Amino acid sequence: MSDSLELRRDGGWLHVTFQRPEKRNAMSLAMVDAMTSTFADVKDDRSVRAVILRGAGGHFCSGGDIADMQQAASASTDDGSDAIAALNRRFGAMLQALDGLGAAVVAVCEGAVMGGGFGIACVADITLAVDGSRFRLPETSLGITPAQIAPFIVQRLGLSQARRLAVTGATLGAAEAVRVGLAHELVDPSGIDAALETVLGQIRRCEPGAVAETKAIMRRVGTAPLDDILDAAATDFAARARSETAQAGMMARLTRQPAPWAAE
Repeated sequence: MSDSLELRRDGGWLHVTFQRPEKRNAMSLAMVDAMTSTFADVKDDRSVRAVILRGAGGHFCSGGDIADMQQAASASTDDGSDAIAALNRRFGAMLQALDGLGAAVVAVCEGAVMGGGFGIACVADITLAVDGSRFRLPETSLGITPAQIAPFIVQRLGLSQARRLAVTGATLGAAEAVRVGLAHELVDPSGIDAALETVLGQIRRCEPGAVAETKAIMRRVGTAPLDDILDAAATDFAARARSETAQAGMMARLTRQPAPWAAE
């Protein structure tokens, strides 16, 4: 937890709000570390059905805090390692922790969605683009690279769109972000809460353990031979199909009743 990160638990929902509105929620190192710690704490907690990411003050996140980078440039480390590289890699570790969550991840993107904020939007399972929001990858226009973000952008958008954004630093409006597959739904500013509630209602219908295992299968794509992925998935499927949880879910479907977890 940090002064720049607000956590609020509402039943199965964990609301994580970036709280640096005076800097359009640029991520400081303290903020990154607090996020990494938070995601590690809830990684295997199936009572957390979804993590909802938002920014205070009308902006999602304008990227990394340049002041932190400038400070790291003049810093030295006890082991002689590169302070800037270590700082950059800590942001990547946070993205990996977010990507590894078993819970659903929902990003509500308003205003500036740039750099690191762009990367977070790419990692989220569901990204809502509020009309008027602006998505941009500005790193190359600053003379640096989106080093930790780039792999997640390629995963989300494919190589063609990722390269276009990298070489142009172009800004995407909310509608275009949906069109290229960065975001999933265009939301009117007056309907943010209603759109979020609809998404959470959909998530509520899905059993938390099944969601976590499905996300784990999907993350393995491209990292292991397909036969290995499918063999392991079949074994896990058999165990889950025999579980009391799955039996209750299938019985609920047959009897046209809500599944037990739908009311949680």
